[in-house]
Amino acid sequence: MSTITPTEEASPWHAGEQALQRQAGVSERMEEVGRRVLRDHLIDQHRAFYPQLPFIVLATVDGKGDAWATLRANEPGFLQSPDPFTLNVRLSRQAEDPADAGMDDGDAIGMLGIELHTRRRNRLNGTIRRAGPASFEVDVGQSYGNCPKYIQLRDFSFVRDPSAGPAAEPAVLPALDSEARRTIGAADTFFVATYAELENGQRQADVSHRGGKPGFVRVGADGVLTVPDFAGNLFFNTLGNILANGKAGLVFADFETGDLLQLTGDAEVVLDAPELDAFEGAERLWRFAPRRIIRRPDALPLRWASHAESQSPSLRMTGSWDEAERRLSGSMA
Repeated sequence: MSTITPTEEASPWHAGEQALQRQAGVSERMEEVGRRVLRDHLIDQHRAFYPQLPFIVLATVDGKGDAWATLRANEPGFLQSPDPFTLNVRLSRQAEDPADAGMDDGDAIGMLGIELHTRRRNRLNGTIRRAGPASFEVDVGQSYGNCPKYIQLRDFSFVRDPSAGPAAEPAVLPALDSEARRTIGAADTFFVATYAELENGQRQADVSHRGGKPGFVRVGADGVLTVPDFAGNLFFNTLGNILANGKAGLVFADFETGDLLQLTGDAEVVLDAPELDAFEGAERLWRFAPRRIIRRPDALPLRWASHAESQSPSLRMTGSWDEAERRLSGSMA
């Protein structure tokens, strides 16, 4: 396990991100990259991108310090950037969403704008300014593009007016039940919220996409999830935050029903383990132990349909937990 060593030099990265960049041998290069690509504003391309989106992925932190990830949808145009330093978000408060508890004025927020039908995505973090229950503004802290790796192609459609809520009530689960295990075990996509407390006293929230072959998230008998971390942009936003404070929130969407499974709990980065060598394409692992679990049937007014060739080409060189278990069994025989 890598340790966090604070640095006195001004850096675009916090201590958790730096620790993993050092472990990967890329810290010097990433200092230059970070200063170039982590912007305190939205470029014109991204200002035009957000109004196209029918949904946004959000990361918030509730009053207990727990991270939550969620998906919120509205008709395209609900996101607008009146100037490069601001994103307006037209979304009403939604008490049944546990992430809503971290959407008050002054709260930190992480945002991921992603088009599943084009594999385009943009990350943003900042601070909420709220004057009422129907919308809020985000003061941009950092904004940057992400590559299309590991995103599965899906086309969207609305099945109801997004202002109309779901008929079913949320269910609080004491532990992962059989349905939740099936949802996670079959998933090829989920989103993860994390955050870090910076040395300047500010909180920085983040939400990221994770994709793999169906079943790339292993659900242990004890309810702990194990996730392979594939080659990426070396920013280590998610894993750096986990290294910094050990908190994470996950959301799994059922793209055919609009159901959401939201979990918050404790996470750890694994840099050395037998499973790491056995899982093809994994550069490291991370584990997540849920403490609070909420299932929200029909939470989204959207449905998605997979393309005939929906799987990301980047996944061709990655394995599965079944293959990893066979390799482990063979090495111990």
